[in-house]
Amino acid sequence: MKAVVYKGPFEVAVEEVEKPKVQHPNDVIVRVTSTAICGSDLHMYEGRTAAEPGIVFGHENLGTVEETGDGVTSLSPGDRVVMPFNVACGFCQNCVKGFTGFCLTVNPGFAGGAYGYVAMGPWPGGQAEYLRVPYADFNCLKLPPGNSQESDFILLADIFPTGYHGNELAQVSPGESVAVYGGGPVGLMAAYSALLRGARMVFVVDRVLERLQKAEEMGAIPINFADGNPVEQIKEKAGGQGTDKGIDAVGYQAQARTEDREEPATVLNSLVETVRATGALGIPGLYVPADPGGPDEQAKRGMLLVGIGRLFEKGLRLGTGQCNVKRYNRQLRDMIIEGRAKPSFVVSHELPLTQAPDAYDKFDKRIEGYTKVVLHPQM
Repeated sequence: MKAVVYKGPFEVAVEEVEKPKVQHPNDVIVRVTSTAICGSDLHMYEGRTAAEPGIVFGHENLGTVEETGDGVTSLSPGDRVVMPFNVACGFCQNCVKGFTGFCLTVNPGFAGGAYGYVAMGPWPGGQAEYLRVPYADFNCLKLPPGNSQESDFILLADIFPTGYHGNELAQVSPGESVAVYGGGPVGLMAAYSALLRGARMVFVVDRVLERLQKAEEMGAIPINFADGNPVEQIKEKAGGQGTDKGIDAVGYQAQARTEDREEPATVLNSLVETVRATGALGIPGLYVPADPGGPDEQAKRGMLLVGIGRLFEKGLRLGTGQCNVKRYNRQLRDMIIEGRAKPSFVVSHELPLTQAPDAYDKFDKRIEGYTKVVLHPQM
């Protein structure tokens, strides 16, 4: 079968690899019809991780069940399903508590697993024609039959739940004001989720014009940090006060405002100043224990200079960690089905799998409006 294979920094190729097989009675084999490129895939693509050449990328996957193991009870060939990017067992201590992003079973020695991602277990990715899904009764979410709303449902694998998760971490409530730093796919989904939850005023901070335009089109207030200090811009538009809540949808590859260089702690410190005293921060943006590409020795070790004193002084609360997709994907699916949510506005390109190398290059460079790319292996 064809799959997107990592070759080395800034290079992927579509190659023939072995088609997956049922290895356990709880497995299913899914014929992939949609698979998305995620911003976190770029960390591997850019050579900033320990990913070895040969890994098959892809943790945002949707398709139809082709084959089931003998122990699978709730799925049948032909079912259309979307899989959380978290690979989870459903029965360990963390899964039972709902923390499926931190499963203790699927990746020995590490809390959490994912498809096609370095250090996240032995699970090949789904930027391919077929995908093996373990613990399938737990990990597959059924979708309506056919191919309707595919570009909405594929976002249930990661970015829609992750954006919503940022709001849960910050405990965003109706009538509140929210600042979202980062207008990429997760940031736009975080802002969209805040509006779905009834926030009265949502700011989106970025400097990529296409992203800011999408934020404005959905009803958020765009803040271009190239035009000046985003904290000051937000406070001016919010009547001189900070926001009730803040969400970091950028992570450790944050950029300095006045120079074209990385400044990993800048978003965290900006949020501390943006959010009013006794507010809360949600941090779904990715921070890593070690960043070989960090701008200084501390950052290379995953150590950042964050204003903890100011955080304490303001009595701010914060929540961190990757999304437990299973906690949200069912109700978000139902909102899509009922027409209450249509997250596909973030999808900028839908392409055949064969165009993945060019799509990675353009998405990494943030050019030609590449906001969110969905690949179709069967196209």
